[in-house]
Amino acid sequence: MALDQLSKFWATSVLYDGPIELVGSLRLALTTNTAGAFGLGGSYVPFLALGALGLVIWMALTGEATKRPLVSVAAGLVLGGAIGNLLDRMFRSPGFLRGAVVDFVDLRWWPVFNLADAAITCGCILLLLSGFRGRKA
Repeated sequence: MALDQLSKFWATSVLYDGPIELVGSLRLALTTNTAGAFGLGGSYVPFLALGALGLVIWMALTGEATKRPLVSVAAGLVLGGAIGNLLDRMFRSPGFLRGAVVDFVDLRWWPVFNLADAAITCGCILLLLSGFRGRKA
């Protein structure tokens, strides 16, 4: 979450004048997003953040966090990413809970995203993998 906010601060400061070309189709280009991760599900964002928080609370109360470390890491990534983007929505223009999320990682063949979006995606993939891992074939 802190790294996400620091990277967004950097992006708004440095990328304001235009994109930075890196390698191949990868560039850093400043944009804002009023929808959810990768531009999807904008109206569901507060519910997704609450769901992630509920998952972490459930894990703490049931002891699941110590039983399944992979699930703990995954939930931490999802929650950290959700909080990182929620902070943008709370404190950025145009106002409380209507703010736009800062995005800047541009692959040019995928929607522009940020570190919080990447953390949420990786956390969801880990949660899926941990679900399959726990089942017997």
